[in-house]
Amino acid sequence: GFLLLQGHVVRNWKVRWFVLLQDKLLYYKIEGGKKEPSPKGRILLDGCTITCPCLEYENRPLLIKLKTKTNTDYFLECCSREERDSWALDITGAIHAGHPVQVQELHRMKNSFKLLENISLHNIVERMYDSSTGIKLTRNLDQGNRYKETFTGSALVDWLISNSFAVSRFEAVTLASMLMDENFLRPVGVRSTEATRSSDPSEKFLDDSTALYMFAESSKKNTSSKEEVHFNISELSGTIVKQGFLVKQGHKRKNWKVRKFVLRADPAFLHYYDPTKEDNKPVGGFSLRGCLVSALEDNGVPAGVKGNVQGNLFKIITKNDIHYYIQASSKAERVQWIEAIKPLT
Repeated sequence: GFLLLQGHVVRNWKVRWFVLLQDKLLYYKIEGGKKEPSPKGRILLDGCTITCPCLEYENRPLLIKLKTKTNTDYFLECCSREERDSWALDITGAIHAGHPVQVQELHRMKNSFKLLENISLHNIVERMYDSSTGIKLTRNLDQGNRYKETFTGSALVDWLISNSFAVSRFEAVTLASMLMDENFLRPVGVRSTEATRSSDPSEKFLDDSTALYMFAESSKKNTSSKEEVHFNISELSGTIVKQGFLVKQGHKRKNWKVRKFVLRADPAFLHYYDPTKEDNKPVGGFSLRGCLVSALEDNGVPAGVKGNVQGNLFKIITKNDIHYYIQASSKAERVQWIEAIKPLT
């Protein structure tokens, strides 16, 4: 699948197509919507160590770090937390392929958790407050309201694991729940607040990128009403339904570029981003109301499609009769995207 890879000479980010084999990770360049026949490079997994989550880059929270036995660092960025964790598990399994006991241990979720004796909850919160290594506080949107100095549930789980307070996401969620029970943290927004009413203690804190939390000392919510939110912000305030890398044909040059697509509901919009840019702002997008979405035949090049691109294509026609041609990485992925988009049109 598609991942972002940081260059070794020029430290920029490029989208590459990755293939995981038993002993190596190959990556390919994509030209004109097609994978080049020879790999651009390879990462030998023998003796590799993997770090996930990797929080070395503040504005890139979905990183995996691979360090080879020759001490070469590779930084790979995924499109979502779920995709990152899936890649990390599969790569770790390949690294330890010759050790079946370790592989079984990787897939075994621990069902008990005890706070280390030399670590107190006060100590964890103090570390969270640290201006350089603590949890990053950001502005977030929830149901049209803007909250200052908040963090998401998944960001806190990542931080607890990366700082060795927990070794699994289950442990980190348990620890975050303890911080809430002791009134160090509090939920803000609809999703996280509703979860606290759950009768199951394990479901009171959400390991989720849409659930918002803040330090309990920050008593003022500093919100703004829906009417005050700019229209562009309201477009981006919908619930994320699906996200992933797809290849899109340009409107002017008709060239094919890998873009990160984010599908949102309430309001229903499909935005796309240039994943190599740092600002994380959409480079395009449109309302899905009144749109038509359909798969294109895999035999030959459909009308409106330029170049040699074939297979796994689908088309979205907006109510203003603008045609978007998009390529998925497989037939199954194309079906998933079409099924996710259709109910929002």
